[in-house]
Amino acid sequence: MPVSVMPATVNGAAITAPIANGHDVKVKLPDIDPSKLTIERAKTLKPLPVPESLVFGQTSTDHMLIMEFDPELGWGAPAIKPYAPLQLDPACSIFHYTPAVFEGMKAFRGPNGRPRLFRPDLNMERMTRSADRVALPPFDHFALLTLIKRLVAVEERWIPNKRGYSLYIRPTYIGTRPAIGVTRSTHGMLFVIVSPTGPYFPTGFKPVSLLGNYDAVRAWPGGTGAYKLGLNYAPCFKPQLEASKKGYQQILWILGQDRQVTEVGQMNFFIVVRREDGGFNVITPELDGTILPGVTRDSILQLASAHVVDHKSPDSLSTAEVVLPELHVQEKHLTMLEIVEYHERGVLTEAFGAGTAAILCPVSKIGYEERDLVLPEYKGGLGPVGRAMWERIVEIQEGRRPSPWSVEIDAERD
Repeated sequence: MPVSVMPATVNGAAITAPIANGHDVKVKLPDIDPSKLTIERAKTLKPLPVPESLVFGQTSTDHMLIMEFDPELGWGAPAIKPYAPLQLDPACSIFHYTPAVFEGMKAFRGPNGRPRLFRPDLNMERMTRSADRVALPPFDHFALLTLIKRLVAVEERWIPNKRGYSLYIRPTYIGTRPAIGVTRSTHGMLFVIVSPTGPYFPTGFKPVSLLGNYDAVRAWPGGTGAYKLGLNYAPCFKPQLEASKKGYQQILWILGQDRQVTEVGQMNFFIVVRREDGGFNVITPELDGTILPGVTRDSILQLASAHVVDHKSPDSLSTAEVVLPELHVQEKHLTMLEIVEYHERGVLTEAFGAGTAAILCPVSKIGYEERDLVLPEYKGGLGPVGRAMWERIVEIQEGRRPSPWSVEIDAERD
């Protein structure tokens, strides 16, 4: 007689465990449980590097967080242990079919010395969506965030006590089904590593040159551009090399016959257009499924939407010295034809990329159809809108401006 069991769910997704006779019965499996965390301390701690010597992503710390999912046992106990290589079966899904999800986050040292995270809930929600897109076993992202905070607390000494420096956090989730076969991974490994990092532009902002590329495609309708998956990145490497040979530092990804603008390199793309009334339009491509919903992107849109000209308002991006005009946010289907038109009319005042690593990356020129669209130069590299956005986001990240976006981490406890 068939067995009927109510499905167990996590974030709306059922977890299943196989039983005998080839039938699947939905049963409740253990989810990630922070109360079961074990911490194994490294016997010898590494010396801390000189902050000014840091190169992004190249310094490993003392510890890492790791946990695994088994289709019959559910999520195992999480562990913080000494940083070490992973041991995986050569047949694992990750090596053949690339079910790999990751996030990019940062921990900052606040004015009181405690670590702080910037809008971590958005990273966890996006990681959940990305895992679902490649059919990895579901997980409780609230529990994962609790564990990430514990790891940051354990590795707190690695956060440089200097403005502009942080601890980069890389949560990663891979499929580890130990068999070859084109099917979803029934096994998973979730690990988090961290790395101290300095300012993306240590000697000041240096605007980059872009090559508008429509021969290679980064993402397409119905694809995976809206998810932070490893498989989205490797195909970009060769076009990037080709752009470098032509003298450009990054690619502006263009899609379709109407030359739709999507992203710049691996960042969200923004332009600033001067209006006839003296204000600015802050324009970015809409989230149509080809665009990653970036945390920095969302922050810029919210700050721009809330901005008022009077610098005395807490929502204002103006200062007593620099008055920023009204900002009008537009999320739209943006084409190169429009950008060329803005440039020819002399109203294209700024362009920049936005992402976790750099926060903002200004653009100096865009190569398109055998010509360069040269943007205005600004002292310090950033235009007035980009500068205001960068300064406000950094103030919040470092806890120098009160905001619910900045989440303080409690001191590490044994």
